[in-house]
Amino acid sequence: MKWQNDNQLFDLMKTQLFTAVVGDIMDKLGLFHQFLPPRLQALRSDMILAGRAMPVLEADVFAEVAPSSTNPLMHKPFGLMLEALDDLKTNEVYICTGASPRYALWGELMSTRAMHLGAAGAVADGYVRDTRGILRLGFPTFCQGRYAQDQGPRGKVLDFRCRIEMGGVQIEPGDIVFGDIDGVCIVPKAAEEEVIRLALEKANGEKLVQKAIEKGMSACDAFAKFGIM
Repeated sequence: MKWQNDNQLFDLMKTQLFTAVVGDIMDKLGLFHQFLPPRLQALRSDMILAGRAMPVLEADVFAEVAPSSTNPLMHKPFGLMLEALDDLKTNEVYICTGASPRYALWGELMSTRAMHLGAAGAVADGYVRDTRGILRLGFPTFCQGRYAQDQGPRGKVLDFRCRIEMGGVQIEPGDIVFGDIDGVCIVPKAAEEEVIRLALEKANGEKLVQKAIEKGMSACDAFAKFGIM
């Protein structure tokens, strides 16, 4: 099964694949550290996320505005957060790290703007707020949990469309971000075609194994025959 563009690719991933099978394939290809930490979970269990990373780097601060600072970003509420949000493109994922878990990194108004721009979802290595609003919108959001405290006087975005690291996983702009009920994994852009092609093959193979086991085949015999378990 071949895709012609990102719309087809991400539709295929959301309907035919799941993070476990994609992760298995990356293991086979020697990409052993592509799952984000297990603390990052879907805000609602049925949310599925597939899109391209738009990485965002956040940092803790201790005042919303610090006029005496030599860093011009300290003169701006939220730093570059609004610019990063407005720069989202179709099928992109706002994926943010760098902050301590003292405040929310994402909310309803941000989700509304992201949806208007055609973004695919958000991954926050921290908390989100306005949870009822995000759930009402149905915007795919993955995070550590829910916490209403604002980032205004506590955090600023320092940079975006830059390389970031989350739980030992390096994330480059344009990498694929894939999330479901079992977590979030990162598919490097350079390996995406091979990973997705092999994942689709394995997913189809697992359906055959499932049918064989349902008919009584042992786990040992199924693995010997199909090489999948």
